[in-house]
Amino acid sequence: MAELSPMMKQYFEIKEKNKDSILFFRLGDFYEMFFDDAKLASRELDLTLTGRDCGQKERAPMCGVPFHSCESYIARLVQKGYKVAICEQTEDPAKAKGLVKRDIIRVITPGTVIESGMLDEGKNNFISSAFMANKKIGLSFCDISTGELFITEISGEDLQDQLQDQLISYNPREILIGGEIVNFKTLPNFIKEKLSASVEMLTDDEFGYSICLDAMKNQFKENDVNSIKDKKEMVSSVGALLSYLKVTQITGYERINTFEVYNENQYMNLDYNTRRNLELTRTMMNKEKKGSLIWLLDKTKTAMGKRLLRYWLEHPLLNIGTILNRQSAIADLVDDTVQRLEITESLIGIFDIERLMTKIVYGNANARELRSLCGAFENLPQIKNLISKFDSSLMRKLTEDIDPLEDIHQLIDTAIEEEPPFSVREGGLIKEGYNEELDAVRSDMNNSTSLLAQIELEQKEKTGIPKLKVGYNRVFGYYIEVTNSYKDKVPEEYIRKQTLTNCERYITQELKDLEGRILGAKDRSFGMEYAIFDEIRKVVANNLDRIEKTAKAIATLDVLTSLANVASDNNYTRPEVNQSSKIILKDSRHPVVEALLSGAPFVPNDVTLDNDSNRVAIITGPNMAGKSTYMRQVALIVLMAQMGSFVPASYAEIGVVDSIFTRVGASDDLASGQSTFMVEMNEVANIVKKATKNSLLILDEIGRGTSTYDGMSIARAVLEFVADKKKLGAKALFATHYHELTVMENLLDGVKNYNIAVKKRGDDITFLRRIIPGGADDSYGIEVAKLAGLPDWIIKRAKEILKELTSGKTDDKETFANISPHSSEDDMQLNLLDTASNAVTDKLKSVDVNTLTPIEAMNLLYELNNMI
Repeated sequence: MAELSPMMKQYFEIKEKNKDSILFFRLGDFYEMFFDDAKLASRELDLTLTGRDCGQKERAPMCGVPFHSCESYIARLVQKGYKVAICEQTEDPAKAKGLVKRDIIRVITPGTVIESGMLDEGKNNFISSAFMANKKIGLSFCDISTGELFITEISGEDLQDQLQDQLISYNPREILIGGEIVNFKTLPNFIKEKLSASVEMLTDDEFGYSICLDAMKNQFKENDVNSIKDKKEMVSSVGALLSYLKVTQITGYERINTFEVYNENQYMNLDYNTRRNLELTRTMMNKEKKGSLIWLLDKTKTAMGKRLLRYWLEHPLLNIGTILNRQSAIADLVDDTVQRLEITESLIGIFDIERLMTKIVYGNANARELRSLCGAFENLPQIKNLISKFDSSLMRKLTEDIDPLEDIHQLIDTAIEEEPPFSVREGGLIKEGYNEELDAVRSDMNNSTSLLAQIELEQKEKTGIPKLKVGYNRVFGYYIEVTNSYKDKVPEEYIRKQTLTNCERYITQELKDLEGRILGAKDRSFGMEYAIFDEIRKVVANNLDRIEKTAKAIATLDVLTSLANVASDNNYTRPEVNQSSKIILKDSRHPVVEALLSGAPFVPNDVTLDNDSNRVAIITGPNMAGKSTYMRQVALIVLMAQMGSFVPASYAEIGVVDSIFTRVGASDDLASGQSTFMVEMNEVANIVKKATKNSLLILDEIGRGTSTYDGMSIARAVLEFVADKKKLGAKALFATHYHELTVMENLLDGVKNYNIAVKKRGDDITFLRRIIPGGADDSYGIEVAKLAGLPDWIIKRAKEILKELTSGKTDDKETFANISPHSSEDDMQLNLLDTASNAVTDKLKSVDVNTLTPIEAMNLLYELNNMI
């Protein structure tokens, strides 16, 4: 086999150490991929596959991307779950002997992206690490783009369910897994289907306690490590994650300098189905942000605020003190419109300090990004002054935490050009006047002609030689030329370098020094600029703690201001949050539906739930009347209240709930072969297993996926279980079409009937959207079918069948079997009517009613009447 070329030998040596990554191999201005990597990248990125001579008989398959626009290509690969290893030159080509050394500078994985162009500014990009031993799970979540690290421990029953609930609350892009977690057989499918995350299986050695504890000691303060060192599974989770980041990131992982330990008693439990059904961050149908709760609440002005708002929304609080602190801060802002609007205005233009600092710490931020940071600091003094006027404890804390950072702002503003170039290696970064030595070098570079002319003039005056000249050639460099007639006036310090026919050429030490300055000025200038820039970047990086604390305060202020603006714009009220078991709402509205209504007012409703005489509300009424909207709005208002927000109601008292569970709608899970009914029953089973008396349950149409009697029996059994204090006794809204269940109000303590008010005139019905006490007297199913546009002949036939069923003297099956099929004559007659109806519709569609004269309108009406 022919000998490989030196470059390809180098490639294979590096590739051998990175078999599980696509290797981006830097050659000049391109990142090149070879062999299988090239074929894969060509397919995934739609790149042209070419070839390169590598010393072998056949050319190596090859494709490449420009290094300056590589982010979009890498982002597409990472989005699909691939790892990308970046290989760069690690020595100066000018100083290299032979082939320039290359090595991996970073491995980019789905959970380790820091480039802003590859990230959603409104979402954290978490990587998770989960390790199980001794019936405990250590779990950590880290966003290396912001430096945040959250740690917890899971124990007790249903470890897999608890793990899945935690994973869904952080939605990591990449998960490191080890220990006994491999025994969770359905976890891989959950990660793939619900999270779309990539999984990295680590060895038990990589999760070894001693190694992981050492990794933590090298990363964090001693006191912080000591606070959790007895939690072995937790230490293993964090330590393995840190080691993984060290291997993939190589530098910059020191950005993660603190961690936050949390437990299940801090946050409300929201499982996957609840998050989906309540449409917290995206709609169920279109998977879009518009129409979700975060779409309504997000009036933030900074990327940091957007991420924090999402975190608050997905982690509602159980601690009343923290909830009240947020409420008081929002109240400050709601009550002072002028101050609130000034703060909102001041937040505009504050760039993503958290992610900018990550790039600075990693050492790959450019001068433009330092200017962005400088711009972000510009409004800090004003913001600090504005919020210092508020009295709430949270506002006082934010005032203390916001450091104006005037020294850092001044440093960047004084040193870095207003509009620097993208590259940090080609000059144009540092302002004139910042560094005297740099200014002198630049002067040499830019003013060489005038400097030489000045030297020539000085030497003429000094020697008295009128025809003395300063010149240059490539052999001798700069020289002084004196004609033979003036040789006797040449000073002793002149050094002869060349004799010509009619003149002599000399050099001086001063001229040689100037030559060195001029000829090397450009390279020295660029080098000096980069060195100065890098030093400024390090100074900023060394102030990470100050800047990070300020960034978190700004993010919190942004979220509070956003919630205050939403509350003010939509007439929300401050809820009374306490430890009672009550949920009492007056004139409550669905926040999102209300916002989407164009002009039409939202019909408000009251709510009364507790753990005593109003535990379960059975809600009956036709489809489309508003049952689901009503139930969802109760859940959303409770969630909003526990994240600290004001709520859409005229009055609200909310006793903290530990969980919200929803069973709303269902669809076949074809991937696992489960029917609609099976999916529904799985969800119900999950709810009755996990719910406590302090939970809020939203149960919509339990049992509808099977036969009437089976469904009714299941619905009643679930209802009895939920209402019974000895079994569960939780607060629940229970919507059903089984009107027979309304008798439960008289049979079970704590159950109350409610229905959606409907106004009926003949065959027409109007939904009043008002929840009133009592059970519904009719399902109005046929009327709803008519509203939905079902053909008249089906509506008419359905009424005939219903009439016979309701007047049947025997059981339903026998009565149903004895109903005669409709005659073909009726069918023909109805079809003719249908045809006429379609003709009328077509005629109306072709007419522009806005242009009709009164007489034309009368003629059209007469024509339509004849058609019918």
